[in-house]
Amino acid sequence: MITVLVVDDSVVVRRLIVDALGGAENIEVVGTASNGLLAQAKIDQLKPDVITMDIEMPQMDGITAVRELRKRHKHTPVIMFSTLSAAGATATLEALAAGATDYVTKPSNVGSIDESIKAVRTELVPKIHALAGRRRPGAAPSGPPARPGAAAAPTRPGTRPGAAPAPAGVSPAGAARPGAAPSGPAAGRAAPRKTAPGGRIEILAIGSSTGGPDALTKVLQGLPADFPVPIVITQHMPPVFTRMFAERLDRSTPLRVVEATDGMELAPGTAYIAPGDQHLVLHRRGTTTLTQLSGAPPENSCRPAVDVMFRSVAALYGPSAYAAVLTGMGHDGRGGAKVLREAGAEVLAQDEATSVVWGMPGAVVGAGLADEVLPLDRIAGHLVARIKTNRSAAVTR
Repeated sequence: MITVLVVDDSVVVRRLIVDALGGAENIEVVGTASNGLLAQAKIDQLKPDVITMDIEMPQMDGITAVRELRKRHKHTPVIMFSTLSAAGATATLEALAAGATDYVTKPSNVGSIDESIKAVRTELVPKIHALAGRRRPGAAPSGPPARPGAAAAPTRPGTRPGAAPAPAGVSPAGAARPGAAPSGPAAGRAAPRKTAPGGRIEILAIGSSTGGPDALTKVLQGLPADFPVPIVITQHMPPVFTRMFAERLDRSTPLRVVEATDGMELAPGTAYIAPGDQHLVLHRRGTTTLTQLSGAPPENSCRPAVDVMFRSVAALYGPSAYAAVLTGMGHDGRGGAKVLREAGAEVLAQDEATSVVWGMPGAVVGAGLADEVLPLDRIAGHLVARIKTNRSAAVTR
């Protein structure tokens, strides 16, 4: 049973969350608190598996509460409750930087309390299951299972008995746990390529979801201002949040970062983030590549969707594209990664050990679509070496 502590200064919201979680499979609300100060004592007493946390509260707000919590409980998942506004987005991003794990938005413009409960349940329950499952001892592996009847790969020297071998490029931190699904291209049947990898890269495409704001921040902070190709990013976020996130990244990383709008010309050293509720696709006008926003139906229950962006990148860039799939729930990005691989592009996945949720990257790895599986702290360096250094070497030869 996953135990949850609900922290919110509003009696109505506390009741709404408790009711939303009531009857959810394998979830039990073990306590509530009306502010961050009271929550600290209850956290120590109840030791919940997951905490939901409001942001604006008297005595101790949610951001301060998260900072205090992280001094004693470094890995307990905290899901922030935010309003769908610029102020709410700014505070939520600050909470994530302080150590919160994920967030949900409070329901707005709903017709009844029952609809509010349903909206909260739909968004919150899957996140609680995913985040609690990631940290609970003995939890099932979060990656896809190995194909039935697949032959066991040979063990490399130094690999633990019974563990799946780490693929090329995986650090020891990314090696699979005993009994976990294989974490390299051998885990599934690799998609065919039109060309062998290793050529000149012209664009970097990144997809992420749960845990993505922190992961993207770390990756982009490791890229130089003169990064020689444009970067297109789909991070699962609602409207307003993506704009505030882009502005935050623009201030905190060496790159220029913008929320994409229609008709932007792609430029090196600039990252374009898909806006909330709009797919990001690319199109050509002569030799110029431009951004285009699409209100097409959601894919994988997401808009923006990583798959949509990846397919667009594959169509225009083929083998000169490089894609990275970072931490996130679900499997968005797997279908697009297959299209990219078939077009000759290269695909990198974040490893399980450093992912908040190994859903999206795990799906790519399990399908045999990852050329590299790396821990978060090695991804930026790998991208610089593969894209920037490789291009510089090609020019001088």
